[in-house]
Amino acid sequence: MMDLIFWRHAEAEERDENIPDLERALTARGEKQAARMAQWLDRQLPEGVRMMASPARRTEQTAIALGRKYKLRAELLPESTPEDLLNVVQWPHARGAVLVVGHQPMLGRTIAQLLGLQASDCAIRKGAVWWLRHRSRQREGEPAEQTVVVTVQTPEFL
Repeated sequence: MMDLIFWRHAEAEERDENIPDLERALTARGEKQAARMAQWLDRQLPEGVRMMASPARRTEQTAIALGRKYKLRAELLPESTPEDLLNVVQWPHARGAVLVVGHQPMLGRTIAQLLGLQASDCAIRKGAVWWLRHRSRQREGEPAEQTVVVTVQTPEFL
């Protein structure tokens, strides 16, 4: 069994031609969103969860709110693909849980791919968490390999 937890970075500054995209920081509201979600995640995450974040400033600031060790991975930058993400986390073969702090639309596209949805059907709100689980089942009439949604949480509902 493997858990894959997607955490979209919290609200960031608007795009500005004078600031490189990867340097955009969280807004004051984004800092509150990240802190609120981090507090919830800290209570929910299993022991030994591995955490990875995009090297963009806004994702690193979101990750820092959790107060745990994390690795910056270029495979999680905004222009990355679902395949890049799934390879770096070793889905579905790794054991335990991986928390990925990343960007839209890559997170939504990855979730859509894993759940068999259209990519356009899966928009992730700023600061939100989607928690998926890969499991093997041996029940008649059910697929042997399944990806299930454990929970979806947004900072506004905490």
